[in-house]
Amino acid sequence: MIYPENFEYKIGFDKIRQLLIAKCLSPLGEEKVTNLAFSSDYTHISESLSQTEEFMRIINEEDNFPTNYFLDVRHALRNIRVEGTWIDEAALFDLRRSLQTIRDIVLFLKKEEEENTPYPYLYALAGEVAIFPQLISKIDNILDKFGRIKDNASAELSRIRKDIAHVSSGISRSLNAILRTAQNEGLVEKDVTPTMRDGRLVIPVAPAFKRKIKGIVHDESASGKTVFIEPAEVVEANNRIRELESEERREIIKILVTFTDILRPLVADILQSYEFLATIDFIRAKATFAIDLDAIKPSIEDKQIIRWYRAKHPLLFISHRKQNKQIVPLDIELEEDNRILIISGPNAGGKSVCLKTVGLLQYMVQCGIPIPLAENSKVGIFNKIFIDIGDEQSIENDLSTYSSHLTNMKFFVRNCDKKTILLIDEFGGGTEPQIGGAIAESLLKRFNEKESFGVITTHYQNLKHYANEHKGVINGAMLYDRHLMQPLFTLSIGNPGSSFAIEIARKIGLPEDVITDASEIVGSDYINMDKYLQDIVRDKRYWETKRQSIRQKEKRLEEITTTYETDLLSVEKQRKEILRQAKADAERVLSEANAKIENTIRTIRESQAEKEKTKQARLTLNEFKSSLEDDKIFSDDKIAKKIEKLKEKEKNKKKKSEQPKESKEQTIAPGDNVRIKGQTSIGQVLDIQKGSATVAFGMIKSTVKLETLEYISKNQVKRETRSTTVSVAASDDLREKKLNFKQDIDVRGMRGEEALQAVMYFVDDAVLVGVSRIRILHGTGTGALRQMIRDYLRTAQGVRNFQDEHVQFGGTGITVVDLE
Repeated sequence: MIYPENFEYKIGFDKIRQLLIAKCLSPLGEEKVTNLAFSSDYTHISESLSQTEEFMRIINEEDNFPTNYFLDVRHALRNIRVEGTWIDEAALFDLRRSLQTIRDIVLFLKKEEEENTPYPYLYALAGEVAIFPQLISKIDNILDKFGRIKDNASAELSRIRKDIAHVSSGISRSLNAILRTAQNEGLVEKDVTPTMRDGRLVIPVAPAFKRKIKGIVHDESASGKTVFIEPAEVVEANNRIRELESEERREIIKILVTFTDILRPLVADILQSYEFLATIDFIRAKATFAIDLDAIKPSIEDKQIIRWYRAKHPLLFISHRKQNKQIVPLDIELEEDNRILIISGPNAGGKSVCLKTVGLLQYMVQCGIPIPLAENSKVGIFNKIFIDIGDEQSIENDLSTYSSHLTNMKFFVRNCDKKTILLIDEFGGGTEPQIGGAIAESLLKRFNEKESFGVITTHYQNLKHYANEHKGVINGAMLYDRHLMQPLFTLSIGNPGSSFAIEIARKIGLPEDVITDASEIVGSDYINMDKYLQDIVRDKRYWETKRQSIRQKEKRLEEITTTYETDLLSVEKQRKEILRQAKADAERVLSEANAKIENTIRTIRESQAEKEKTKQARLTLNEFKSSLEDDKIFSDDKIAKKIEKLKEKEKNKKKKSEQPKESKEQTIAPGDNVRIKGQTSIGQVLDIQKGSATVAFGMIKSTVKLETLEYISKNQVKRETRSTTVSVAASDDLREKKLNFKQDIDVRGMRGEEALQAVMYFVDDAVLVGVSRIRILHGTGTGALRQMIRDYLRTAQGVRNFQDEHVQFGGTGITVVDLE
């Protein structure tokens, strides 16, 4: 729902419509643009925007999209619905060419399979369109490439045209003979040739000699100096030509009637195909217009939201581009908690342009037209858009501007809801300020209670205070440079603006005594109110920054604490794992020793040793095993000693029955890296004594037999520990970055490339450590460095949006970046 009726005129959409019509290739598309209407259907809007976005890619990426013959033949097709009527040659030629264009477009869009097509929305649009190849073939049998009826369109036509050619040839020979005789007799000039008059071949003759040539005078030149005579010898032949031409015309009509009888049953389907051609022309017009505007298909959501960055007023953008001027883009956010924006600031500061930008872009997008804003913007959908702007004084209805304004407000209050956006310029203006402000505040209260969205401009202080004190309404200011005394045309949300009435009056040269007198009338408190307000805003901004900094530091401390707690748990877990593995290794060694002792006992038994000694050996072993199970003593040193005693006993028993074997050459030395065979933990040899090595596995020392160890080279150690070392180093580096990261960078004085490189590293680090906002100090200067940095920020990953710092804290010399 749109209000009022002249809504399009008020926001400038009538001019957008004219620009779109100029982009169309035919009346087919122009008709679609004329009938273009506002929609609140999310699916319809999304499809329309997607179709246009796909066509933008076709224009930018494809060279062979068919656009030759967007011809409108619908009128001619509707005229042949009655039996006996026929389509003329010109319309038939247009039909043939436009049907070929429809066929080429459909084949272009469907050249890939549906699942592989790069243009799914346009593919769906072309899905059921009829292309009539047989009809095109039949037309080709009738018309030549220039759109004329072919000689062989029928046998009779072929005969007639041969007769015409034969008779015409005879006439030409006769006329040339008569002309040569007349020239020889001096009756006709030497350079004269036969000409055509009323469809008959004649000879130009001077009036004085017209009696000398027998024949019929058909015409006379405007000057009267030439008469055109048809010689008697060719009169009959010319009559025959006329007869043959009549026969030719009748045969052509017969051919066209026959074809039209074939065409007539297909008219409804052909008109549907022309509907497709009209839609393609319309989409193409939107796409070319969007490319001219640097517009995009925005991210659209089926809810009420405005989160726009770098939005541009299309008409202002086009106008400024012609003048080689830059437009100041608009950043604006309206969401659940802050639905109604109250914009204040000086006159000619851009308040109305801001309001119209919102109205025009929202209306355009809900008409399916891409809009110029940043890609990280979010666009919602509203069911109703109401606008109150400009002088609505009506002489006919005896309404003043204020009365008309109140009439609109009555409609707004009765019809607005949570899916409505209100656009009101100079809210409450047009009457005595005190009562006007009171009525405006009362209306604003009701708009807020109904949870409507809105952009409202005003100068009233009470509305600024209302926005500051009530949830759902927020202040905004059009910034003004106090030093240069000129508007910046930049919207700052969150702070009320000043009208700068005294400053502007002084700048334009109003007498100082008038300014002083006015200041005394209203009082110093009123004059200083704006200054006090700016001071409050500045203080509020300072403490908000402080609060954010403290919150970030607390978050950092929490992260560091969590990291260290995690690291401690990891170390403890690792220590337990090493102990478990060491115990498992000790048990394995014990098991091996047990097996060897059993073998020794078996040997003793087989060698008929004393039963008592055998029994004593087994008893000693059992005692050792029991002590391990009862006391849970898995200390590496104790296990090693027990095993060593058992080994000594086994060795002494073997000495009695076996010769000692040669010991293997020692290959492992203190300082080497080793691991127990079959295990993965790597340790370092600390000492070697009596065939055993003391090995440090991390923080745990173990005494292990040399024969159970294997040597590990330094390169192997590096390979196996690299991944762990890297991850630990990276974790330490990240903690260090978080502790030392500063949220400001100063690139003033740097060369362009040097500054850009510094900003790139700074943004990457900011994203890595997880801060939400950073500031880049680049200064104003020529603006080249600022532009270079912002061009990079538009493409940088992790950047949500960016804007100038508040004018009181640096303005355009500092860019504030919000990170995701």
